Amino acid sequence: MDFGLISIFLVVLLGPLLVKKIEDNMEVFLLSMGILASMVSGVYNEQLFFIAATDPILISLAVLVAGLVFRWLQIPFSRILRFLKNRIPFKLFIFLLVVFLGLISSVITAIIAALLLVFIVVGLDLEKREQIRLTVLACFSIGLGAALTPIGEPLSIVTISKLNGDFFYLLRLIGKDVLLSLFLFGLLAAFMVKAPGANDLHRSVKDRESYEEIFLRGLKIYFFVMGLTFLGAGFEPFVSTYFLGMDPSVLYWFNMSSAILDNATLAAAEISAELDPAVIRVILLGLMISGGMLVPGNIPNIIAAGKLGITSKEWARHGVPVGLGAMVIYYFIVI
Repeated sequence: MDFGLISIFLVVLLGPLLVKKIEDNMEVFLLSMGILASMVSGVYNEQLFFIAATDPILISLAVLVAGLVFRWLQIPFSRILRFLKNRIPFKLFIFLLVVFLGLISSVITAIIAALLLVFIVVGLDLEKREQIRLTVLACFSIGLGAALTPIGEPLSIVTISKLNGDFFYLLRLIGKDVLLSLFLFGLLAAFMVKAPGANDLHRSVKDRESYEEIFLRGLKIYFFVMGLTFLGAGFEPFVSTYFLGMDPSVLYWFNMSSAILDNATLAAAEISAELDPAVIRVILLGLMISGGMLVPGNIPNIIAAGKLGITSKEWARHGVPVGLGAMVIYYFIVI
């Protein structure tokens, strides 16, 4: 079993980076690997299938509804964005954007924050490379900020449930760490993302998405999340057997696996009310920071990469160095 799961882990990690056909069919690939992992570990059953089939429904509907809203309100949204761009210096605008999306994601959910990010990134008319940089850094911010409340993302819901904590428990536990990270990612984006050239400022308004494209994206998100659910459940026995009870510093680095595994499932396997709050803090930060490194690591990454046409290689090229740097910095802060 262990050999099989390790092999699946490596295939999921390297497949999209090395094989173009896998990257072009990520949803089917991830779903297949997730089902295979759950079968190898012996956890596949009707209950798991029901959970995997129903969990993505709300997420997919949110993506679908938000896509329709943005389509219908594209013109007024574009006017508001143009108004802000003309009155706020570019560097300051980028800094405020990254910090604001991180903060608001804990209220409007990481999914809606990611869709808002996509709309703004498209409206900024950035070059492709700058577009990717801004998207990756903003998704790091969204993934961290969304964990501050139980409504932001599944990770926070699972954690609060396991610890029987109140609504503001995570805000008290990791609030300062997250706020610092949002500030740092905002600064990094302000310095790294270059403003569009003079020739790019007056591009024609981009065509609106068709209803077919909006529906297809919602369907892709459904199968993607379904695959992550199977994958997380398949690896849960492996994690429980070999990594629970580990030294927090080792667990911190092990949680980099959340770059491709569902961090909510890892949190469910690792977090217990019996743990010291300091250890829980280490576990959560390891899961949250590394979630931005690769496309499958977080729902915002999946949505933004799919909508903006960012490949797995392009995301990894920017996300892995930033994620590793953040992991090192926070290692010295929390360990």
